[in-house]
Amino acid sequence: MGIIDSLAQRRTYYHINKKLPVSEDAVVKTVEKVVELVPDAFNMHSQRVVIALGDKQNQLWDAAYDAFKGEVVREKLDSFKAGAGTILYFIDQKTVTSLQKQYPLYVDNFPIWAQQSNGMLQISVWSALRELDVAASLQHYDPVIDDAVYKLFNVPRDYKLVGEMPFGGIGAKPDPKEPEDVTLRVSVAR
Repeated sequence: MGIIDSLAQRRTYYHINKKLPVSEDAVVKTVEKVVELVPDAFNMHSQRVVIALGDKQNQLWDAAYDAFKGEVVREKLDSFKAGAGTILYFIDQKTVTSLQKQYPLYVDNFPIWAQQSNGMLQISVWSALRELDVAASLQHYDPVIDDAVYKLFNVPRDYKLVGEMPFGGIGAKPDPKEPEDVTLRVSVAR
């Protein structure tokens, strides 16, 4: 499958389950490989990932519900908990700060570049999961769940949580995407 096909297959799947079409180890190895391959400015390696599986998967979404104190309906968070796992995306702020000190001319750019790299990581992992026939979605419950995540996964406070990607087997496929007139967003200059 080529990159265009992978991106076309990548969709937001809200109906996921714990029945992965591949082993958990295959998912972990795929995520590790993508983390290794995704580029970033100055080769800073600021991306960090935690993959919650099994009991940690369930505890994560229970903790998210508790963190929101009922402001997010239980059914919504339980739809993510229903998955086989969740990939938590972080930026290591210590790495970013270190490079800011090392290259003061680019001090304002390193946080931007770290976000860009993390975004590339997210879309790359999401597409790679679809190549495994694994469904996923990208959620943003940070910063509300940050304290719970730090406690549950014992990650350093220098890690800034930037997204959560619940994944699993396909419970139901999303509706087809409507084609758009992409020329409204792309211009060509010659």
